[in-house]
Amino acid sequence: MQGVNWRRHSDSDWEDEVDRPPPVSPSRGSHWRNSAGFWLLGLCNNFAYVIMLSAAHDILQKQEPNGTSLDDLGSKDKLVKAATMSPEAENTSNSSRYDCNRVSTAAILLADILPTLLIKFTAPFYIHLLPYHFRVTLCILTAAGSFLIVSFSTGIVMSISGVVFASVSSGLGEVTFLSLTSFFHSDVVSWWSSGTGGAGIFGALSYLGLTWAGLSPRNTLLVMLLIPILLLVSYFCVLIQPPSLPKWRRPGAVHGRSAAKPDRRPLMGGATSRTDKQASNLTLQEKWNVIKWVLKYMIPLALVYFAEYFINQGLFELLYFKNTALTHAEQYRWYQMLYQSGVFVSRSSVRCLPVRRIWILAFLQFVNMFFLLAAVYYLFLPSIYIVMAIIVYEGLLGGAGYVNTFNNISQESSDEHREFAMSAACVADTLGISLSGIVAIPVHGYFCGLL
Repeated sequence: MQGVNWRRHSDSDWEDEVDRPPPVSPSRGSHWRNSAGFWLLGLCNNFAYVIMLSAAHDILQKQEPNGTSLDDLGSKDKLVKAATMSPEAENTSNSSRYDCNRVSTAAILLADILPTLLIKFTAPFYIHLLPYHFRVTLCILTAAGSFLIVSFSTGIVMSISGVVFASVSSGLGEVTFLSLTSFFHSDVVSWWSSGTGGAGIFGALSYLGLTWAGLSPRNTLLVMLLIPILLLVSYFCVLIQPPSLPKWRRPGAVHGRSAAKPDRRPLMGGATSRTDKQASNLTLQEKWNVIKWVLKYMIPLALVYFAEYFINQGLFELLYFKNTALTHAEQYRWYQMLYQSGVFVSRSSVRCLPVRRIWILAFLQFVNMFFLLAAVYYLFLPSIYIVMAIIVYEGLLGGAGYVNTFNNISQESSDEHREFAMSAACVADTLGISLSGIVAIPVHGYFCGLL
C-alpha cells in the first residue's frame, strides 16, 4: 500500500517475517489523503445531528394542532403569508407574549443527544470488541434511516424516532473516529475537529438555503441522503487504512501471525507512535486512572456545552424579533447557521491559537448564557443583529472548547492510553448537552406561560 510507513521491528515482534511488507518512506500524498479523509469523516458524522437541530422548529411546528406538513412548510407562498401575518395570528400555540411551540426544541435536542450519551458512557468498555468496518457501516445505515424516517413522519413519536437514529449514528461515529485517530499521525485530530465544525456550518447552511429556495423540509431531508453515501466513500475509499485495524477473525493464527498479537502501530510515524499495548488490554484500574486524569479537560468542556446548548435549544426560539422581514422559522434557521459558522472557524483554529485552559472558555460561555437569558426575560435587545453577533461569538467559544480539549488529550496522553482516553473524553460534551436539554424544557415552559 502506497504511503504506509512500516517501522522496523525485531524478530520477536513478528511470528512470520515473510508476511511483513518491506518498509517504505512516508509520503506526503498519504498524509494529505488521510487528513482529507478525517475531515470528511468529521463532516459526515455530525451532519445528521446538525440537520435535526436545524429542522427542530419545523419538526415541532408540523406536530402543532394547526401546523402544516413538512411539505407545506417549505413553500414560498407559505413563507410570504407567514411574514405578513399579524403577531396575534402568528402565535398559534398560546396567548403568551412569546411565539412558542407547545413543545420546546429542547425535546428534539434530547432525542438527538441521549442515545449518544448512552453510547459514549458505555462504549469505552465494549467498543473494542467491534471492528471499525462494522461500526462505520452501522453509522451509515442509521444516518440514512434518520433522514428517511423524519422525512416521512406522520407524528411526533415517529419524528423523534428518526432523530434518535441520527443520534446513534453521530454518537457511535464520534467514539469510533476519535479512537481511530490513535492509529494515525496526531495531526488528524485537528482535521477531524475541523470537519465536525464544517458539518455545523454546511449542515445548517444547506438546510437554510434549500428551504429558503422553496424546497420543502421533507425534500430537503431526502437530499441529505447524499451524506451517508459520502461517509461510505470517505472511510472505505479516501482513508488509507492501516493493516493494524481490528477485524473479526476466526480464532487462531492469521496469515502465519498470531491473532493474539495484532499490529497496532500507526499508519504514519510521528507523535502517535504506539506500543503494542491495546486499549482493550488495559485493566479496570488503568482505565479508571485514565478517566481521573482526563477529568481536568472533561469537566470544563461539559460546562462549555451546557451553557452553549441551553442558549441554542432553550433560548433561540424565544429570541424572536417581529420587526424584521424574517419569519420565526427563518430566524431560528439563521441562528443555527450563524452558531455553526462560529463553531467551524474555531474548530479549525487549533494550529493558530491553541488553548490550554478550557475553564476560561466555560466561564465566557456562561456569561453569554446569563446575558441572553436576561435578554429573553426583559426583552431589552433592540435588534436581531446584536443577537446574531453574540451567537457567532458563542459558536467560537464552543468550537474552541471542543478542538482544544481533544488536541490537549492527544498530545499529553501516553501511547498505550491514548485510544481509551480519546473515546472516554468524548462523553463530556454529550453530558453537558443532555443536562442543558433537561433544564431548557421547564425554562421554555415558564417563558411560554408568561402573558
